[in-house]
Amino acid sequence: MEITYNNSRINYNVEGTLGNKTIVFLHGFTESLDIWDKFSTDLSIHHKVICIDLPGHGKSECIGEIHKMEEMAEVVKMVLDQESVTNCVIIGHSMGGYVSLAFAEKYSDMLKGLGLFHSSPFADTPEGKQDRARVIEVIKKNHSNFLMNFIPDLFAPDNRKKYEDEINSLIKKAVLMTGESIIAAQRGMMERKDKSNVLTEVLYPVLFIAGKMDTRIPFEKVTQMIILPKDATSLLLHDVGHMGYIESSDKTLYAVKCFVNGIL
Repeated sequence: MEITYNNSRINYNVEGTLGNKTIVFLHGFTESLDIWDKFSTDLSIHHKVICIDLPGHGKSECIGEIHKMEEMAEVVKMVLDQESVTNCVIIGHSMGGYVSLAFAEKYSDMLKGLGLFHSSPFADTPEGKQDRARVIEVIKKNHSNFLMNFIPDLFAPDNRKKYEDEINSLIKKAVLMTGESIIAAQRGMMERKDKSNVLTEVLYPVLFIAGKMDTRIPFEKVTQMIILPKDATSLLLHDVGHMGYIESSDKTLYAVKCFVNGIL
């Protein structure tokens, strides 16, 4: 299925038919809606599940030079409007979590729950912004080489050989992205604002899934954010990096299922 946003095609999938019990999954940087296949197949038995290719990812087209989190949240809202969804639970992995928080800030009344899956409400530090600027220069030179180094590093060191096939599959799909799209996402993440206030103000439950071996979301940040909401549940995974939906697929699916069933 698709919508058009600013003359650009946005791709999404819908499984299940229970429209008043909707779960929305948002993938991370250089990923696509395909990462949620196992989750969607399982959860669509009792819920309506919507998975979206964020702008420039998967089968969705680039929407500009900078993919701001707020603008991608508008894309999500357009998809939900097309599907006549008035309330839902949103689960976002990594960059998808940043988009989820931007959505929550503007459309809080539509949410029954929020899941941050290896994600964070905090803005980049000045050093983090500098790192992203350097990454953008690397991507400009050869985005395929960047991806072949970037994606394996998202996994815990001991898991890279174990999930070699999954890593190669992620790389194969990611290299189909244009350099323009990858840079637009990097710029959007670099400019994103702190959303800690969103978590302190929400009244609905929040789920945190984090890996203790995650170099992108350091564990000290996890401990800082899980105390922000009034109603929080957390799953902390010992030997997992940034890719818990692969590195610990059964545990993370079970955590999401329990969280969603407790709300819907």
